[in-house]
Amino acid sequence: MDKLSFIRSVIKMSKSGLANRFLIRKMDSFLYDKIVNHDPLNVEEVRIRKFQFISSMLHMAMKNIRKGYISPGIIEKLAEVLIENSFFKESAEIVNKRKIFFEEHGFQAPSFITLSPTGNCNLSCQGCYAGSDRNGSASLPWETVDRIVADVHDSFGAHFITISGGEPFMYNDGGHTIFDIFSKYDDMFFLIYTNGTLISREVAAKIAKTGNATPAISVEGFEKDTDERRGPGTHSRILRSFENLRSEGVPFGISVTATSRNIDSLLGENFYEYYFEELGATYMWQFQFLPIGLGNNAFNLVVNPDNRVKLYNMWEKQLSENKRCIADFWNSGMITCGCIAYGGNHGYIYINWDGNIMPCVFVPYYIDNIKDLYKKNLGLTDALNSEFMKRGREWQNEYGLSHQKTAGNWLMPCSFRDHYKNFVENILTDDARPENPEAAEIMNNRDYFEKMNNYDMELKELTEPIWKYKYMKEGAPGLIKSQINKI
Repeated sequence: MDKLSFIRSVIKMSKSGLANRFLIRKMDSFLYDKIVNHDPLNVEEVRIRKFQFISSMLHMAMKNIRKGYISPGIIEKLAEVLIENSFFKESAEIVNKRKIFFEEHGFQAPSFITLSPTGNCNLSCQGCYAGSDRNGSASLPWETVDRIVADVHDSFGAHFITISGGEPFMYNDGGHTIFDIFSKYDDMFFLIYTNGTLISREVAAKIAKTGNATPAISVEGFEKDTDERRGPGTHSRILRSFENLRSEGVPFGISVTATSRNIDSLLGENFYEYYFEELGATYMWQFQFLPIGLGNNAFNLVVNPDNRVKLYNMWEKQLSENKRCIADFWNSGMITCGCIAYGGNHGYIYINWDGNIMPCVFVPYYIDNIKDLYKKNLGLTDALNSEFMKRGREWQNEYGLSHQKTAGNWLMPCSFRDHYKNFVENILTDDARPENPEAAEIMNNRDYFEKMNNYDMELKELTEPIWKYKYMKEGAPGLIKSQINKI
């Protein structure tokens, strides 16, 4: 039995209670053999992290199926679309499309995109990276949204899209909403980053009916942390959304931005017990506050390098010991073999509500606009060939993608956050335009440059010994202990 068929069988059996402890152990043994023992490209510790992530995803899904939080119908869709078409990409059709893409362009097609169809939002969160607001931000026309999704599906052979914003559930163009995307492209799976406040029982039922989407709801920690950044009463509204989603059998996760204000909550076991065990979250994406957008001057909210290492240790513990499916956009870089921006490394690109195409949600500069490209009868693939995108992919290869057993420090995977000096000097091109006024403000700001670079140098001093010893098997354990003692 191949990897996909086995995982699909386990997920299907779990809905009827057949996924007992023996079956779960069998699944882990199967996954370990396929991922850890049969990957010639990566060092063993990287392969182990990949196994732990996929294993924890399935463990959490099965746990919530047994609790009755996820419906059988959605599990069928998960098995059909998410597992087969989105994560492993092994169907003949997808393999062929991606093979053709590589032969024509010389690099792997993106595995997904992040699309923000609207900048409108019903909240005003402090330091919003996207610069969303309540004041009538732009939205993409439905025809453009439809064409983008078709482009991803047909040109890239990708079956997974992340929907962000703004607030995605506020998107409406001529009566078309994000549910029209889910219904039309029913062989794709969608991850929705949302503040969760608009997920009524009716909305939850719509998600359940389409069966190919899951919301990742933003929280900052417990009630105090969340309401402090997102507004009074927000956390209570989120809890109602969780209840609505559980009632309709929709799997959901949480999205957390780590800041200097909520770091204590995120370093405590109670946080994970609360959201995973009490409230039924199936997964968690963690992002660390980055001073861009409306928060480009809020360096006081940045998690310092010491605490970033502590978050890495907590992530590792939750993944390996508690089987909780968590990915940290920065600390989990080894799972994706480094940076996934610039449309390379089986990665992604980001399109905002103005149609600007950026290498990443957290890289606020662009060359091309999708509306302009479509007017010229061009498409997303053409945007990947700008010098800006090419330089980013070249850096990814140099940093380890093309030599994964001797890779650079994937505890510092981000070309922008973790290597800002190199980004400014070697990746950002003269024709790149800022996404918003805040990005223009930091573009040639020397003080901003120094703060970002100083952070990177301090982080390197802390993480380099860990990477070399734990992953590359170089150096001595005393190096790690000496770094830990500094924290």
